[in-house]
Amino acid sequence: MDQRPSAMFIADALGLDFLNSIATPVDTPVDWIDDGEGLLNWLEQAELVPAEALRSIKAHALPGELDKVADQARHLREWFRGFVRKHKGHPLTAKSLTELEPLNRLLQRDEAFNRIAAAPKGEEPPLQLQKARRWRTPEALLSPIGEALAQFVCSEDFSDVKACEGPACTLLFADHTRGRTRRWCIMAVCGNRAKQAAHRERRKAER
Repeated sequence: MDQRPSAMFIADALGLDFLNSIATPVDTPVDWIDDGEGLLNWLEQAELVPAEALRSIKAHALPGELDKVADQARHLREWFRGFVRKHKGHPLTAKSLTELEPLNRLLQRDEAFNRIAAAPKGEEPPLQLQKARRWRTPEALLSPIGEALAQFVCSEDFSDVKACEGPACTLLFADHTRGRTRRWCIMAVCGNRAKQAAHRERRKAER
């Protein structure tokens, strides 16, 4: 049974939430995709893969196959982290396209397609164009992650991408607040720690 806490989705951008799938929520580092089981759980919590597809892939995967895909996901995560940290705080330009070639190669493997499907009961029009995927191998699990990263690159203003100001925090987020004043991943965690540290410094100075 997976003993990891629930994954963190605090970035206001799924592409950054993927980078935050390794973090230190309290004192102990947690990697939510450190093995195949963790990858399946993270994808389910992120709602990137239908639960039925996850069950089918898990049931048909060869021994160790999902762990290998999780390893690929971690390499993708750290490559994209380097890209984000390099460009955060500034708008992307067309010059960055060459750096994104690894992501484009992943996107080219996608087996996504469109199909006509019935709309949920009561909705109009009764037929809708729906995006679907073929989940033929465990490696297909990387495709929706790649799509989330690509959507983030193409839709997010990197000027709004920030790193939490907590001294030991590694979390990233997109600051969509009015005035772009967000400083912390979670105010109740890193924000309060900063307040407590500032309070201790003031007490020390007073003494």
